[in-house]
Amino acid sequence: MRPFDLTEPATVEAALASPGTFLAGGTTLVDLMKLNVLTPQHVLDINALPLRGIDTADGLRIGALERMSDVAGHPGVYPAISRALLLSASQQLRNMASIGGNLLQRTRCTYFRDVATPCNKREPGSGCPAISGANRMHAVLGTSDACVATHASDLAVALVALDAEVRLVGAAGERTVKLADFYRQPGGTPEVENDLRDGELISEVVVPRLDWASRSTYVKVRDRQSYEFALCSAAVALDVRDSRIADARVAVGGVATVPWRLPAVEEALRGAPATQESFEAAASEAADGARPLSANGFKVPLLKRTVVRALLELTEGSR
Repeated sequence: MRPFDLTEPATVEAALASPGTFLAGGTTLVDLMKLNVLTPQHVLDINALPLRGIDTADGLRIGALERMSDVAGHPGVYPAISRALLLSASQQLRNMASIGGNLLQRTRCTYFRDVATPCNKREPGSGCPAISGANRMHAVLGTSDACVATHASDLAVALVALDAEVRLVGAAGERTVKLADFYRQPGGTPEVENDLRDGELISEVVVPRLDWASRSTYVKVRDRQSYEFALCSAAVALDVRDSRIADARVAVGGVATVPWRLPAVEEALRGAPATQESFEAAASEAADGARPLSANGFKVPLLKRTVVRALLELTEGSR
């Protein structure tokens, strides 16, 4: 790790007026600094800022500095969000990691994290060896010829499924962005991962009220039962009335360069009976546009099966 200066601003205004890299839980930033993937000269510890609080009175509002474990255990948090958090990392990391930091975490692509190899995210124009190299963990959706790295956050998948927004604060003021629009597919600029502007902070996550999101879940398929990133995951919320699906929200992770909403699957579910046959028919749309690589073609059928598994889990006992 290279030397750096550390300051602790006491107010949001002071943090925004100080150039540097923001540090909250540090569970991603410190790792990347140790690897020399990130080498900031100035680090701002923002833990003293008033960006906390969990409000479930009308939808859900979460301060960016709330810890993952606290949000997961808070009454009134939608089950898909709670479960996505509980299936992330380890208990020790969840006790440290912030909500805002989780949404901004960088990819776990081994080429990105190894400074001895090329990576277009780390060094634009240097190449993407994952395309022809070791790519079992990489994306099949939202990829480009410049990058095939998967997005790492479990939480972001659940939030995208539930139409969440992020409130951003910067020197120019505040703005609100839908989380689905906040993340950027790599295209020709994989180094630009999101819509966060220089000096901006995530201040809050806002999830609109959705009464039937109490019937929601998050399913994560991985190589081992704990402390592992997803090969595929699915966040699903269902509104089931008289054994038919009135509405649905579906997003997936582990298979795409950003948290991936599945509107075609949602549309196929609406009005359909809550049966395995309907779920399988809807899930057949899940991998449209997929571009498998040499070692990750298995993610295409896995994606469909994961969506079906989540739907079955939500409707068990009601079919």
